Amino acid sequence: MNNHIPHHPIPNTQDPDPQFPNPNEDPNPNPPPQPQPRRPRGFAATNTAAGVTNKSRKEREKEKERTKLRERHRRAITSRMLAGLRQYGNFPLPVRADMNDVLAALARQAGWTVEPDGTTYRQSPPTTTNNNASNMGPYQVMSVECPVSGSSLRNCSTRASVDCHPSVPRINESLSPASFDSIVVTESDTKADKFTCTSTMNSTECLEAGQLMQELHSGEHGIGLSGTQYVPVFVMLSSGLINNFCQLMDPDSVKQELQQLKSLKIDGVMVNCWWGIVESWVPQKYEWSGYRELFNIIRDFKLKLQVVMAFHEYGGIDTSGMFISLPQWVMEIGKGNQDIFFTDRQGRRNTECLSWGIDKERVLRGRTAIEVYFDMMRSFRTEFDDLFADGLISAVEIGLGASGELKYPSFSERMGWRYPGIGEFQCYDKYSLQNLRKAATSRGHSFWAKGPDNAGYYNSKPHETGFFCERGDYDSYYGRFFLHWYRQVLIDHADNVLSLATLAFEGVQIVVKIPAIYWWYRTSSHAAEVTAGYYNPTNQDGYSPVFEVLKKHSMTVKFICSGFQVPETDDALADPDGLSWQILNSAWDKALPVAGQNTFPCYDREGLMRLVETAKPRNDPDHHRFSFFAFQQPLPLVQSAICISELDYFIKSMHGEIINNVES
Repeated sequence: MNNHIPHHPIPNTQDPDPQFPNPNEDPNPNPPPQPQPRRPRGFAATNTAAGVTNKSRKEREKEKERTKLRERHRRAITSRMLAGLRQYGNFPLPVRADMNDVLAALARQAGWTVEPDGTTYRQSPPTTTNNNASNMGPYQVMSVECPVSGSSLRNCSTRASVDCHPSVPRINESLSPASFDSIVVTESDTKADKFTCTSTMNSTECLEAGQLMQELHSGEHGIGLSGTQYVPVFVMLSSGLINNFCQLMDPDSVKQELQQLKSLKIDGVMVNCWWGIVESWVPQKYEWSGYRELFNIIRDFKLKLQVVMAFHEYGGIDTSGMFISLPQWVMEIGKGNQDIFFTDRQGRRNTECLSWGIDKERVLRGRTAIEVYFDMMRSFRTEFDDLFADGLISAVEIGLGASGELKYPSFSERMGWRYPGIGEFQCYDKYSLQNLRKAATSRGHSFWAKGPDNAGYYNSKPHETGFFCERGDYDSYYGRFFLHWYRQVLIDHADNVLSLATLAFEGVQIVVKIPAIYWWYRTSSHAAEVTAGYYNPTNQDGYSPVFEVLKKHSMTVKFICSGFQVPETDDALADPDGLSWQILNSAWDKALPVAGQNTFPCYDREGLMRLVETAKPRNDPDHHRFSFFAFQQPLPLVQSAICISELDYFIKSMHGEIINNVES
């Protein structure tokens, strides 16, 4: 037998001892990876994994909740940062801004050119100067400071250093484009001012009070300037002036109230023309006598007039017992065919307005709902053509849903809803379900022809439902289909009604009222907005498709402004400021005129000034402002003298007669 050992070593199939290296081992610096040990299978794997799974399931759930909280906190910080940059930093950021938009805005503010593909460069090389104050080159950055009150200006002149609250970080001009990645913005932990971070300036950098005041007053975007900053103010008259027989109840009281409003230098008044009063008893027989008498009195006072075509019901907790239903002949039809009204999942009918499912169904004595609305609008235009010709009627608002707003009646108090409930979907009348069945069949999924069965109830919270919770069914294939269909019904209703309104009121400003559904805005699903018809989750803009239709018909958007701040102990994750910024910027991006209206009666000056800030955004680079503001009063002014002084101050602020709390 040949005992000669071969030249090439035989591979060792066993693991070598790490303390005794194999002399025949190939000195390869990158040895091949060792094979992974085989995992146990079958019964052994089950026994091995059971203990680990049970042990780690709770840890995974806890980590998942911690991740949700961190993400929610991050979104809240980002929202406040972007709002501060827009409001105080003069940055024209889009509605759905991300960090790339912020960095691009900062780069442009520093004098750089930013191309759409992200390429960033200077237009010309910086020049050197001997002036020590100009070491930063010709593209010197303007530091953007927060608004400074009169008291803080006085303090600035008497102290060696000033505690100022910049809304955006100062940027060194010498930063390269790549160095913008290192910019870190921190959030202040205070809730009194949501966009503040304290910094101390040296006394040599502190400007005198007079200089600061001069910059504020002479600034290009200063608030309270006359001319471009003039916002007309209209006051909503009480709905109880006209009774159910279309008679003016108390002409002397109306004259007294108009005299009071005239002394406050308002621009005009608003009046609701109720469908339930005008066409109450017989179809296509309209009674306008009470409104004619009221409009003549308004003309005598030389006030402008805006009218509201109110196709909804009136009555509730804050209406002093007054109730105006839909026309009686419509209610009679509803007794035999309850599907003409909006219906929730439990089958309960809401008579506040007609279901959009009958917009093109001839169930109203041979007419469709669209034809019924058009006939009333045409009758109004014919009856008061002289007032249109004289220019007395300056605008007409078209009621498109519950409370006259373009929304589903998903927050009905008579159904038991209380703030901050998410509301319920209103699509269970037979006409809407037929529409849904047709949409599902055309999509190829006929089993989708139903509403969600896990969306909760009127007073549920998003996390209590399987549909609106984090990663809930709202973002599933079915959920996205249903919510797109639900929103499209709202859009189609607005399109159908407004196409006829433009015919009836050709050449007149037409207004559409958009609701302010700000509760649960800081959740992923935006459940309250969704049930009202605005599919506005965090990953898409639910208002832009609606505004596309309004732009098609040249509408004016009237936004309902809250005028109050969210309390620190808010459990509804509300964000009125964030919602306002989204809606206003989305409308202005489409070049739509925007008006405003307050939700709740505002007696305190702080709340009224927040409305002024919303109507005339400070430091807006595009000089956006409301085309008018409709002030909704709780009671006739003769019964609420406490409101007169604050309303007077509010009107002067809207007219630009008050600058920085000092009357001009």
